[in-house]
Amino acid sequence: MRYGFLIVGLLVVAAPAQAAERRSTYVTMVLQAFAAKVECPNTDVIYQDLVQKAQQMQLPDGTTEKVRKAIAWMHTGGKMGEKQDDDLMAEVAVATRATDLDQRRLGMPTWCETQKTNLAGLIRSKGG
Repeated sequence: MRYGFLIVGLLVVAAPAQAAERRSTYVTMVLQAFAAKVECPNTDVIYQDLVQKAQQMQLPDGTTEKVRKAIAWMHTGGKMGEKQDDDLMAEVAVATRATDLDQRRLGMPTWCETQKTNLAGLIRSKGG
């Protein structure tokens, strides 16, 4: 019986951690999709595809818009978007650093090619 309580307790603790990990992964994908739109020739992002991905990942409604606003706020020095909660802003900062590092390590042409595969379904060729 005591082990049953332990298992239930672990599941209760693990659920929020998994949700935070899913959101962090999603934040990175959205940031990379928008970076690809800006940095990679003939690349576009379809907002509804981002919303659909959030739903598939079982993230709360409105997550895509919060992430978009946080990214815009951080990358424009507060001129666009809106500051979000500290946890989300930290996730955007980490995703930004990781993406910047990948871009410098791989070089922009290789990074762009890699994103076509990694973000298939979130980014598209313009006109397609």
